[in-house]
Amino acid sequence: MKINGQSVSRETQERLEHFVALFKKWNATTNLVAPSTLGELWSRHVADSAQIFQMAPKPQVWVDLGSGGGFPGVITAIFLAELGDGWVNLVESNNKKAGFLRVALKETGARGTVHPIRIETAPQAIGPCDAISARALADLNSLLEYIHPWAKQNAKLHAYLNKGRDYETELQNARGRWQFDLLKHQSSVEASSVVLEISNLASKS
Repeated sequence: MKINGQSVSRETQERLEHFVALFKKWNATTNLVAPSTLGELWSRHVADSAQIFQMAPKPQVWVDLGSGGGFPGVITAIFLAELGDGWVNLVESNNKKAGFLRVALKETGARGTVHPIRIETAPQAIGPCDAISARALADLNSLLEYIHPWAKQNAKLHAYLNKGRDYETELQNARGRWQFDLLKHQSSVEASSVVLEISNLASKS
């Protein structure tokens, strides 16, 4: 099996397939993604999430903000299971979604913990991390606000943020408040989307 042109082991494929089956079952009663995108689960959500880990395919401690239905947090945690190292802290304040995430991690043997708390309290509760991910959560300014406490804890922190076609406007707005290094990765899934890799984040004020 290949995802975004990269080979995936049989073990990881089985974990991903189990996650997708579980996701469909839960989505019938808990709104994890828009029903209109359910038919494109592999291409629209799994592959889009997998590219995050594929950009930094090593064992490290992640924080996934607003994990929702597990994209990309659970997918990253599944890839880490194969490495047998690294961890994902999934932050999700919605109790129903947090319940799903717990079951998904347990049943797939993925490497992660669910934190059913608000993002604002998460840096103190979780502590330092190496990498942060967020997908379809908030505008860039707000995301950098969330990420900043972790950046102060670890100067080498990298954040990977999936963004759609309006990302240039968001970048322009964010540069008024923040300074950071930026790598733009073209999305493997959607031509008009990117993954913004942010490092050396600091507030200008």
